Amino acid sequence: MSTEKKLVFIGAHPDDESFGLGGTLAHYARQGVKTYYICATRGEAGLPPDADLHGFSSAGELRWHELECAARVLGLSGIYWLGYRDSGMEGSPDNAHPEAFMNAPLEEAAGRIVKLLRDIKPQVVITHDPVGGYWHPDHIAAHNATVEAFKAVADPARYPEAGPPWQPAKLYFHVRPHKMLRLMVRLMPLFGKDPRKFGRNKDIDMTRMVEVDFPVHAILKLSQEDEAIHYEASRCHVSQFGGGPRRRGIMGIVDKITGPRDHFMRAYPPVTRRTKEKDLFEGIA
Repeated sequence: MSTEKKLVFIGAHPDDESFGLGGTLAHYARQGVKTYYICATRGEAGLPPDADLHGFSSAGELRWHELECAARVLGLSGIYWLGYRDSGMEGSPDNAHPEAFMNAPLEEAAGRIVKLLRDIKPQVVITHDPVGGYWHPDHIAAHNATVEAFKAVADPARYPEAGPPWQPAKLYFHVRPHKMLRLMVRLMPLFGKDPRKFGRNKDIDMTRMVEVDFPVHAILKLSQEDEAIHYEASRCHVSQFGGGPRRRGIMGIVDKITGPRDHFMRAYPPVTRRTKEKDLFEGIA
């Protein structure tokens, strides 16, 4: 058994580690926990065709460079690429690319994750929720592949070529509280925003996000320093939001109401009673 605390986040794109749960990754890295990001793609479909590549040869090369910047700011111990291509948003032409992550065989993608989990030996694993937050195909693929890998990682009969089995203690899905999403959808029209056209490319339908309500089993309160690091890591992803100021308007109001915190649904061990953990390593010897 490893006595060193380790946490792995398995996501889809460069920036998921910062825009989503960057505060959590910074929080644990500052505590001395070794934190890692397993990223399925290089974000090749995340830029418009006429985007400035700033001297890089491709969108994927630029976005991975941004991820390396964010990883340094967050204090991550390592980042890994699963070897797939960005699938783009639901219904986009990129969905049909043969190397798109959403088209990868589940057993293959899970096997690649199993190999990394057996090498790293984390106690805590985090991934996207079952609908990928906002139904992004790659987020959903990351969720499905991680769940399958978690089932297999401790089984010596599965993927024996991936190394000795390892059993992580916990599996979490990063979720957004239903009440917060409902509040945002109600407030957005007051700010002249259409909740059906949210995000940098206006391609996220927040009204659809409100249709699902995942339970929250862990709430991690973040310090001002955690949030400051989170913000600085987000600024590394200049191609995604221009390195602009801290969130204002509707997002700023919601942040002030809820406070700096991240929310998680615990998938393993199964939750058998009402619980609200304050630490993702809670209960781990």
